[in-house]
Amino acid sequence: MNRFERVFKTINALIIFSLLVTVAAAATLVLVDGGFIDFDRSENSPWKPKSIETDLEGEQKASLIKYGYEVITKSPQLIGPMSKDPRKRFAGNNLTCQSCHLEAGTKPGAGSFAGVYKRFPQYRGREDKQGTLEDRIDGCMERSMNGQRMPHNSLEMQAMVAYMKWLSEDVPEDKEKIYQGFSKVELPEVRADLDKGKAVFEKHCVVCHGENGQGMRPDENSLYQFPPLWGNDSYNHGAGMHRLITAAEFIKANMPFQQATYDKPVLTDEEAYHVAAYINSFDRPLKSDPELDFPKKELKPVSTPYGPWTDNFSADQHKYGPFQPIMAYYEKQYGIKKNK
Repeated sequence: MNRFERVFKTINALIIFSLLVTVAAAATLVLVDGGFIDFDRSENSPWKPKSIETDLEGEQKASLIKYGYEVITKSPQLIGPMSKDPRKRFAGNNLTCQSCHLEAGTKPGAGSFAGVYKRFPQYRGREDKQGTLEDRIDGCMERSMNGQRMPHNSLEMQAMVAYMKWLSEDVPEDKEKIYQGFSKVELPEVRADLDKGKAVFEKHCVVCHGENGQGMRPDENSLYQFPPLWGNDSYNHGAGMHRLITAAEFIKANMPFQQATYDKPVLTDEEAYHVAAYINSFDRPLKSDPELDFPKKELKPVSTPYGPWTDNFSADQHKYGPFQPIMAYYEKQYGIKKNK
């Protein structure tokens, strides 16, 4: 072998080695006993939800799943007021699905989609019937999005379901419990104090949502960077987030944004309770026919702020608490133990 051949062979070897190192670093691979192990996906690594950026390769329905992700993160543009197709303007406001289901439904304590597909069909007291995942999405469309139902055979509905199903695959049982719903709040046994709520809002929330709670976005043709919390472009009064207890649970695990987590909240339970009441004290769109919700009125959550109810507690107490006397009534009268 002459000198030129030796140099050429050495250069090739270095190029191949560099490529292997680059691939290993990108894929979190580690060389063990002559082979690479992906420690990011090994049994010893902590479980985390799938990422649309790194985990779609090889999926049979990858394009549909990706579109579902886009519907959830760009809702106003694809199924809302900004849609170029008037027939697809199902949402009535400019919130995205991830305004509540943070990080496209992958954040614990924020209504995550991890595991949600396996929980349907399920009974829903609000409709008093077994409902599909599509029915549940429609509930959000009519309330949180202040709009109308989407056809279940539409591409957008099928894409959202495909994305949620994908996120629900291979979720460990112990993780599924953490990712389900919101965090729990120890409720103060007092009526929510709107002045205290305002003080919390001014300290922690104004920087993103503004003094008037109308959120922040570059212009009317852009997505919100931070969503409005009340007013015409927010969720309507039939949404779950308009119930004080639900809102407090969401706020505790997630706000201030990118500071609070499910494991390490920033606000105390009491602060979350009062600021949730303050946010929901302002006007917002009204859902039509709210009296039809919960045909079995005894199943109505205690913090549902609109009647009718099967008790004699005031509308003010149903909206602002204290909720413990209402809970005690339903347990004694109906044998129903409520925590919301």
